[in-house]
Amino acid sequence: MRKNGSLEPEALNRLPRRAPVPTHHPDPVVDVVVPVFNEETDLEPSVRRLHAHLRGTFPYPFRITVVDNASTDRTPQIAARLAAELPETEWLRLPEKGRGRALRAAWSLSPAPVLAYLDVDLSTELTALLPLVAPLISGHSDIAIGTRLAPASRVVRGPRREITSRCYNALLRSTLAVGFSDAQCGFKAVRSDVAERLLPLVRDTGWFFDTELLVIAERAGLRIHEVPVDWVDDPDSRVDLLATALADLRGIARIGGALARGTLPPAPLHRRDGAEPPGGLVTQLVRFAAVGAVSTLGHLLLYAALRPAAGSQVANALALLVCAVANTAANRRLTFGLRGRGGVLRHQGRGLVVFLIGLALTSGSLAVLHHAVPAATHGTELAVLLGANLVATLLRFLLFRAWVFRA
Repeated sequence: MRKNGSLEPEALNRLPRRAPVPTHHPDPVVDVVVPVFNEETDLEPSVRRLHAHLRGTFPYPFRITVVDNASTDRTPQIAARLAAELPETEWLRLPEKGRGRALRAAWSLSPAPVLAYLDVDLSTELTALLPLVAPLISGHSDIAIGTRLAPASRVVRGPRREITSRCYNALLRSTLAVGFSDAQCGFKAVRSDVAERLLPLVRDTGWFFDTELLVIAERAGLRIHEVPVDWVDDPDSRVDLLATALADLRGIARIGGALARGTLPPAPLHRRDGAEPPGGLVTQLVRFAAVGAVSTLGHLLLYAALRPAAGSQVANALALLVCAVANTAANRRLTFGLRGRGGVLRHQGRGLVVFLIGLALTSGSLAVLHHAVPAATHGTELAVLLGANLVATLLRFLLFRAWVFRA
């Protein structure tokens, strides 16, 4: 995998279509990263248990990468010995602390097409590892996360951690409007082509790294798969809950500010999945203009057909409503490159708001015409409607781009 660096915005558009990962070769298909800091007690039994599980049950070539975050105890020596003794095991030493820094370094250097990580205490039952990575290997999803908050999950932990976790995820849903349920479960996986493009966009190097990566991925329209897990709390965990909570709140405030300014993510990141991705502003304008021309013609034809029986205002409203629904669907697919059912109702709902704005413009133009020229002919009405539609069309494009189809 390529090392981190700046990516041109256009390169972010070019994620290939999802495809199954080739699994019949000697190279690792999955790289399981274990970040550690001063874990001389738990490191060896956990890595040996993980290695035995993967050797005995995992159907794909794998690698275990232990990443030491500037440990000051015997953790580096133990990691080096495990790497020497256990096949498919490596270790990496970093001079600075930070779980996000560890994952960034290991994932950036890994040759595996699927990258995973889990906490060294193995709080998550290892039988969930294959269900975690399988959707990424098959090409179904881009990212997979374990969740302790699903109805099917079985979790054993104290009330303080339970309340903290649920409050944190509730805060994420209420402030950042995320759809995933458990941001901080130490059990995640990502396809390497996705990680290559996401990592340069993630600023955090600590515990908020997971949340920031997931928010960017979700806002960019990537598919996040959730796996219910069995999870048992480690009573000897060294995580400082207060310091971690404060850092997470600062991260939420930073991401919330970026979302409010419209700067997250800085460029679209999506899968082609059988559809051409949306181009730049000029390409979108051309496609939108073509859809708009057809919609305008359809509106005028419907108005002319309905006008004798329904009157000018009702005929305009009905014609505009029918064309607005068709216009939103066409622009969703052709102009902005969105496919599938995800978000259809939301897009159509926002499209109807844009329709009401267009209705106010066109109906208002007819009202002004009839007030100024009570005996205006049908040809004059059509000409006024054409001009009003051109103004409404420009406004519709701006609203579509900035609001309706925004990730």
